[in-house]
Amino acid sequence: MSANVRPQSMERITTEKLANAFIEEQVAELRKQIGNKKVLLALSGGVDSSVVAALLIKAVGKQLVCVHVNHGLLRKGEPEQVIEVFRNQMNANLIYVDAVDRFLDKLAGVSDPEQKRKIIGAEFIRVFEEEARKLENIEFLAQGTIYPDIIESAGVKAHHNVGGLPEDLKFQLVEPVKLLFKDEVRVVGKALGLPDNMVYRQPFPGPGLGVRCTGAITRDRLEAVRESDAILREEFAKNGLAGKVWQYFTIVPDYKSTGVIDGKRSWDWPVVIRAVNTTDAMTATVENIPFELLQHITDRIIHEVKGVNRVLYDISPKPIATIEWE
Repeated sequence: MSANVRPQSMERITTEKLANAFIEEQVAELRKQIGNKKVLLALSGGVDSSVVAALLIKAVGKQLVCVHVNHGLLRKGEPEQVIEVFRNQMNANLIYVDAVDRFLDKLAGVSDPEQKRKIIGAEFIRVFEEEARKLENIEFLAQGTIYPDIIESAGVKAHHNVGGLPEDLKFQLVEPVKLLFKDEVRVVGKALGLPDNMVYRQPFPGPGLGVRCTGAITRDRLEAVRESDAILREEFAKNGLAGKVWQYFTIVPDYKSTGVIDGKRSWDWPVVIRAVNTTDAMTATVENIPFELLQHITDRIIHEVKGVNRVLYDISPKPIATIEWE
């Protein structure tokens, strides 16, 4: 049987007891595999990489070197949370890289969605490689590969795989959750003591807010996406929708419309709210948000987010529409 095939006898991890048994087994395996060597991990703050980081910290402590690259396309508060949880609370060996200007300068004027994705992916690999070359005695590369990645792509997906690293680095892979499904990874993360808003974080695209700031990314419009998204997430949490809706976010398209602010005509962007439910991401239905709540969210966004004068609600199901706009 291939090492990437999940054993039929493997019990689904649905309880803390099963999660603790998995953690104990993996910690022993990781110590055996890594020994006294060092292991490198690109820590995005997403569920998979965070759980892998927590497992490795438990297994080998400071032998793990985490690299968190802030490319400017993360949601509000996410870089700060990574630093707080892993460096301050878990005492991780964490390298924080502020690459915001580097990424946004590369993306300036680029409107094609696929080109934006390629630039973000390639630049991330370059930044990560630069950090890796500064370090000594790194023999292992940890990845947050999970079982659906293997099923869907006969390998690992690009948002987990730092596979573009030059071959001369010669890292051996460490993939401790590669036989787990996403829901199982969450149970393990909870058992490891990670905060709920990290463990139960909703799906987030690899290019981050770059695909929600449609067209050519500008810093002011990107900030409008970040701030409106934060308001939406805050209001969904307050009103019991955070655990009910599978994915919810805002988009700020690259066009403007007229409005009136303080008695003067404005020429500003719309914010589009997207909230959908799905079981497999192949089809999706739109969440029926109470109109009073939509009005309240709208009021907050148009008064608190600079450069915005309209809020729209996308009621398009998948298919024909996709979940993301780009």
